[in-house]
Amino acid sequence: MKIRSKVLAAATAVGISATVGLLGGTAQAADPTKAPGGNFDLGVWQLQEPVGSPGSPTTISSSRLQGADGFQDSYFYTDTRDGAMTFWAPEKGVTTPNSNYARSELREMNRSGSAADWSLSGSHKMSATLRVVSVTSNVCVGQIHLGSGGSSTKPLIELYYHSNGDIVAGVENSPDGGQTTHTVGHVAIGKTWTYTIAVSAGASIDVTVNGSVTHYPIASGFKAYKQYFKAGSYNQSSSDSTTKGARVAFYGLTVAHS
Repeated sequence: MKIRSKVLAAATAVGISATVGLLGGTAQAADPTKAPGGNFDLGVWQLQEPVGSPGSPTTISSSRLQGADGFQDSYFYTDTRDGAMTFWAPEKGVTTPNSNYARSELREMNRSGSAADWSLSGSHKMSATLRVVSVTSNVCVGQIHLGSGGSSTKPLIELYYHSNGDIVAGVENSPDGGQTTHTVGHVAIGKTWTYTIAVSAGASIDVTVNGSVTHYPIASGFKAYKQYFKAGSYNQSSSDSTTKGARVAFYGLTVAHS
């Protein structure tokens, strides 16, 4: 889906700084004239947006996201000034049945088009280069979420960016709920930073923010579950406002499994 330049210009009317993107694992500048799928490998992602029917947000398939003329709109688009893959999640929007918060967020998929659902054994890593352009309270910019294996709809870990600049890892205590938070970094609003969220041999979650690594043990209750990555703007505040929310710009996003 192509968007008229004047619509994109309005959607990206925020402060910007020159940035080199890490696209597909290589250092090169993003092309601001292409849809996100022309700059990023979106063949392993599906998009969820904060629109649709109550309790049933709209999803955009991997096939529609891919390519220079792939899908984009006011919630997911290429910033026309620096090529960033940008996610916008307002405080008022359609949510999933298990959340009160709107999101514009990618969900990991397999190349075949099926939903990613990997075992904790082995090595799994998601890496990103990003900046939070605006946020009301805080926003989840990356997570490992529980897949098949039980009835829980909890994440294994969520990585949050707070409006005061704190970067916080929220590690779930068990599939039944309860989250312990750990401050893992601090970056001023609008500044570019990097993160890696990884699982090592099913034993620990490894979080790296701007080169600083922390490790968290995985509770035994999660071993029955398979997992998948998510990344984007999962806003953590809600109201009746469609102008307040969280806007997040990505300059690099990759996943690896072995």
